[in-house]
Parts: sequence; structure tokens; C-alpha cells
Amino acid sequence: MNRPITRLYGLVVLLFALLIGFTSRWTIFEAASLRENKLNARGLLEEQRIERGPILAADGTVLARSVRGPEGVYQRSYPTGDEFANVVGYSYLEPDLRSTGIENFRNSALDGERPTNLQSVLDELQGKKPRGEKVITTLDPRAQQVANRALAGRPGAIVALEPRSGAVTVMASSPSYNPNSFRSLAAFEKLTRDNQAKPLVNRATQFGYAPGSTFKVLTATAAIDTGAFTPNSTVDGRNDVIVSGVPLQNDDDESYGSITLTQALVHSVNTVWAQVAEKLGKATLARYMSRFGFDRKPQLDYPAEEMSSSGEYLHGHLISPRSERVDVGRMGIGQDKLEVTPLQMAEVAAAVANRGRLMVPHLTSRIVDAEGRTVQRIASRLQATVMKPSTASAVTSMMEAVVNEGTGTSAQIPGVQVAGKTGTAETQIGSALNDVWFIAFAPASNPRVAVAVTLKDVPGQGAAFAAPLAREVIERLLND
Repeated sequence: MNRPITRLYGLVVLLFALLIGFTSRWTIFEAASLRENKLNARGLLEEQRIERGPILAADGTVLARSVRGPEGVYQRSYPTGDEFANVVGYSYLEPDLRSTGIENFRNSALDGERPTNLQSVLDELQGKKPRGEKVITTLDPRAQQVANRALAGRPGAIVALEPRSGAVTVMASSPSYNPNSFRSLAAFEKLTRDNQAKPLVNRATQFGYAPGSTFKVLTATAAIDTGAFTPNSTVDGRNDVIVSGVPLQNDDDESYGSITLTQALVHSVNTVWAQVAEKLGKATLARYMSRFGFDRKPQLDYPAEEMSSSGEYLHGHLISPRSERVDVGRMGIGQDKLEVTPLQMAEVAAAVANRGRLMVPHLTSRIVDAEGRTVQRIASRLQATVMKPSTASAVTSMMEAVVNEGTGTSAQIPGVQVAGKTGTAETQIGSALNDVWFIAFAPASNPRVAVAVTLKDVPGQGAAFAAPLAREVIERLLND
């Protein structure tokens, strides 16, 4: 073969290789970025003709499904309306809407996207149409209904977990919205302008509220687990003890004198727990906060942009609990600059309930393909060993006493021992409105439910407003 022919052959081979390379680039390697380009209308047209998979509750209740309309175009429908709106989210092809919640996090499975784009090409060549996969969640519809009814439209949230598995059984946020109404873009825009109610915010996972005395469970855990204190250690419970150079008051300015840590939790004595926190120090409390999951976003299978980190905030920014700006005594009683989510406080309760082992929270149970085969099962995973089993047992006994004889008596359930802790955080000095809390688990000896309840701007305390709501949800879950 002479040289010109060899050169021509080489040029043809090179051009052919370039052709394959550029074709593969857009059809395989960079198909995802091309598909997600807002200027590419073909992707939207294709999506309209894909039967997106349904989202189901744990008992098979349909939470989201696709309905075929004229000309083979599918549209999303939410049979339960506003009941699961904040956790399930929505999915619309309108560029200003797109998707949120589980709809967003499990988008690939719901759209039936294969693990590799090469497989998608092969399926298309064989004439196979994409079919979405079914996402089965851990959510309990009856308990979710109880939670929503208990919230009654008031700003707040309720989260319930299975302590041993991390499965989220309830995630209710109020006020809510009806995702079916977003077929009208005007309805969506109206909700986004509602800056006061903020119905599109999932209050269970986003932003945060001062936890009040529920944080004392974390302080008690650190105190006992380090060996610095025992449940029977005594501390001065007088009113107006100086903390960080400023007198600290107990509720109703009550003075207790020398009191054990157990009784200090039962009566939620601020001055005791502030002194305990000061003795433990910022480094120790920071270590236990990290073990519980503070200072970073939860490991929940949920969009990261729809979750907030719990911790100390200054001017809207998360700061280290070790910062010189932190008043460790007041942080130890759930005040200072703490902002926490109900999901985080449910995890605190769950870790104590599970003998000190915090499991990774999850909303998805399994994913099933269009042929009915389980393609992914979400297994329970250990997130952190927070404390020794003996510490968890001691803190459990202390939390039982809170419900039996202290501030949490309104959470009592006949025949079931509940372990819990109330919390009340003043939203404004001199205001009669508070952010109220209750965290709990039950049955205390063999926990099946861990729960966190919060209500915003309530004219009262957690004992009266939040604890009864927790009781209702726990009862429903234990009866399922």
C-alpha cells in the first residue's frame, strides 16, 4: 500500500473515531447534562410521555401517581392532597416548579432511568419504552393523619422514627398545601409569596427553632457518659445562679436548693443543667452534639437543599459549639443561639431509646421495578454510637420520671411507660408566646417509637401543648 493511500486510510479512521466519540459524548457520557439543560425542550417532551412510577406509603396507600391524559401525556396526581405534601413533595415539568421532597430525591428511579445511559440506548433500539419504578416509603398513613389533625394548621411539625431501624414513620409539617393545585402556576406563585405561613417549607427538616429544655437530654447524656456525674449527683438548684456573669432564672423563679440530676430533669431546673454544662465544657458538649448529628445536615434520603443543620447560629450562619461566642451554660439548657429541627430532636430521642446507637434515618423502604422485582432495599445502617448502653439506660430512667411525676405527665399512656422531655423556648423577651417541644419514646423498656413535636408561637408551655400531641401519635403507632 503506497503512502498517500495509507494517509487517506488513517484520515478516514481518525474521522470515524471522532464521529463515534462525539456521538457517544452526547448520547452516553454527557446525556444527563444535555437532558437537564433548560433550553433542551426534547427532554421535557420525552418526560411527558413517561409513566413516572408511583410513591406508596408503607401500607400501600398511593401518595403520588401518574395519570395519562390526552395525546399520551402524563401528569402527576396526589390522591392524599395536603396530607403528605411536604415530605413527598411534587413533580411538575413546568421549569419554575420541577420537583421537591421524595419526588426529587428518587427522581431517577421514578423516571425509570437505567444505571447507565448505554442500557437506555439499547432499550430504545429494542423498542422498549421507559417505565418508572415504584418507590415504597416507610410512612404510616394513619399516624400521619393523627399528626396532621393534632397540628390543626398551627405552625409546627411532628416527626416519628423507629429507633432500631431509623425508618421515618411520620413527617408532618404545618401549615401544608395541596400539590394538585400546582397545575395552575398562579396557585404556586401565590404560595411562594406567603412569607408568613410558608406552607412550602418542610418544618420537620428545614430552618430551626430553639429546643428549650429538650436539649437537657443531650446535656444529661454527656454528663453521665463521661462519668462526670451520675443520675444521683447533687447540684445547687437555687434561682438566679450566675452563669457566664449573668443571673439565670428557673421557671417561675422557683428555687430548689441541692437537688439530684434526676429530679433536676423531672422539674427541668435551668440552673442545675447550666452548671452541669459549664463543668463539662464546650469541647465535651460539642463532641456529643456531633455524635447525635448536630452541626451538619441529616443523612436522610431527602434533598440536601431541603434540610438544615442543627446547632449554634450567629447572624444566620452555623458556628462551632466551641466558639468563644457560645455561652455554654445557656446552650446546655437549650437556649443561647441554638436552632434545631424536629428531625434532629427525634434522632436524640431515638439514640437514647436504641441503647445509645443512632441509626441513619430513612424515608424509603424499597424500590420495585415495573415488572414487580425489588431492585433496591434500604437496609438499616448505624450512623453513630452516641453513648454507652448503661448511659442510655440511666437517661431513659430519668426521662421516665419526667413523664411519671414531672413536666411530662400529659404524655402518659395507660399501660405503656413513656420516656420523654418537655421544652419551652421564649421567642421574644417579655412575650407570652413560646416555641414549645416534646421529645419521647415508648415503650421505654422496648422502644418501638421515638417522636419529636414542636409548635411555634404558642401561649403556653410544652407540657400543655406539645406533650399531648406526642401521646396521640405514639398511641396510634403502637396500635398499628
